[in-house]
Amino acid sequence: MRYHIDTIPIWDALRLKKGCLFCALHEKTENTLTDRYLGASVMEPATRIRVNDRGFCQKHQNMLFKQENKLGHALLMQSHLSEINKKLENAFNDAHNNQKKGIFFKNTQSANDSFLEFTDSCIICDDLDDNMQRYCYSILHLYKTDESFKKEFLFSRGLCLPHVRLVINMAEKHYPAKLYKQICEELKQQTLEQLKVIKEDIDWFTQKFDYRNQDAPWKNSRDALERCINFLSGKTIGEAFWGKEK
Repeated sequence: MRYHIDTIPIWDALRLKKGCLFCALHEKTENTLTDRYLGASVMEPATRIRVNDRGFCQKHQNMLFKQENKLGHALLMQSHLSEINKKLENAFNDAHNNQKKGIFFKNTQSANDSFLEFTDSCIICDDLDDNMQRYCYSILHLYKTDESFKKEFLFSRGLCLPHVRLVINMAEKHYPAKLYKQICEELKQQTLEQLKVIKEDIDWFTQKFDYRNQDAPWKNSRDALERCINFLSGKTIGEAFWGKEK
């Protein structure tokens, strides 16, 4: 089964004992994919076809640009530009023709939707989503079958809200009702406790800016804002999980 292949990186991420398990897996996978697309796969026909069709989003273009292989990046962009040339012409024609139809005969789909594939598509985002879905399935399998994993998972630093949603959605599809209710309850307790701690630290963080508290200790609030943002939105700021600058 595929989940056996995935258990090693899952355990590695869990034993980091910091932040959201899924965010750690996401970061490592994202870095691996960025390296791969500028590695030997640059010249693979299957890779070039997919890149030509999907391209990269702003974030991943930036990550690719920060790598050392500028030639590889340029080669990917060279063939991608050729591919979108005719698509862009069609998108402009669609926009023009839609306007000429008049208000009562316009297509209900906006002509601007024709441009979405140039701005909202990304091959790395696609691969990341596939990997995270697979990791989530594997984590739920471990949660169901491995007591040692379940114990470490429940006593970890918790999940961010976007990944709580991912787990709940996956469990709803693949767990029987009894087990689904169990993980919902355990995630609820874990998440609400995490929220309580962050809220207390944020409260004290704001109070520290009152001159009356300037000599009081920071307690655990110095990174409260960072932890709050990462809890609400997924890991977006702060030190990298795996010691590599993002």
